[in-house]
Amino acid sequence: MIIALFPNESKNHSIQIASEVCHFLKNKGIKVVAIDELADKIQATPLSTISSDQIDFRISLGGDGTILRHVHRYPELKAPLLGINLGSLGFLADIPLNEIYPSLEDLLEGRYTVQSRMMMEGKLADDQKNFAVNEVVVHRAQNPCLIDLAIYVDGTYLNTFSADGIIISTPSGSTAYSLAAGGPILTPELDAFILTPICPHTISNRPIVLLPKKEIQIKYLNAYLPVEISCDGISSFNLKHEETLTITQATQRFQLVNLARHDYFYTLREKLGWQGRLKISL
Repeated sequence: MIIALFPNESKNHSIQIASEVCHFLKNKGIKVVAIDELADKIQATPLSTISSDQIDFRISLGGDGTILRHVHRYPELKAPLLGINLGSLGFLADIPLNEIYPSLEDLLEGRYTVQSRMMMEGKLADDQKNFAVNEVVVHRAQNPCLIDLAIYVDGTYLNTFSADGIIISTPSGSTAYSLAAGGPILTPELDAFILTPICPHTISNRPIVLLPKKEIQIKYLNAYLPVEISCDGISSFNLKHEETLTITQATQRFQLVNLARHDYFYTLREKLGWQGRLKISL
């Protein structure tokens, strides 16, 4: 078995924990690889020395941002990913620090499932493409006022939103920026688009959920400065006056490891601080 480790490169404690995890896995007979510039630091094999399809699992050590940066930096890697949370709020990285080694034992013993999650793709008329795991955001950027975005679904006009922008989210991203903007939570096994306006001028504008087979077109109507398109907060490009961004479901899927010891609803309660308690009638 080959496991690739991807710590948060900007945090020393993440690299230190990756070194300890590497030692643990190697003692279990696992070959451990890491990006070339970190391989020596954690005593792993350089990633460049093996083919990407040889990797059985990926382990991210950080938060959701670490996972998203890794996915965007290495789109050719398709192995299922396990997220160890070294930050605060994490829905993709749901393994807490104090459960690292029991969780690794679960992984090695096969006590897990792999969840195949929807991704999306954004494309401009010049065929410039970017993908996203969580969301594609169209934001007013340097414009000091609201912008007008005309939305079409499979070529049929839906609405024009006067707002700071709009978020097009996957179910994975429904607990991220979309949630902060008032969008609904969708369980991650669903395939769907969520359209969430950002601070719309008309309060009757509400999020809408669409089937993933739909094609969404977003046309920027104002003769202002270009607006910004951001994919997972990682990659970004501009949308100019009268240009259209097309969003479709990506052919690529995001493979996330779910351990038997964790469940999605427990993570929701913990991360969102829900205070409801189970009551038992006597």
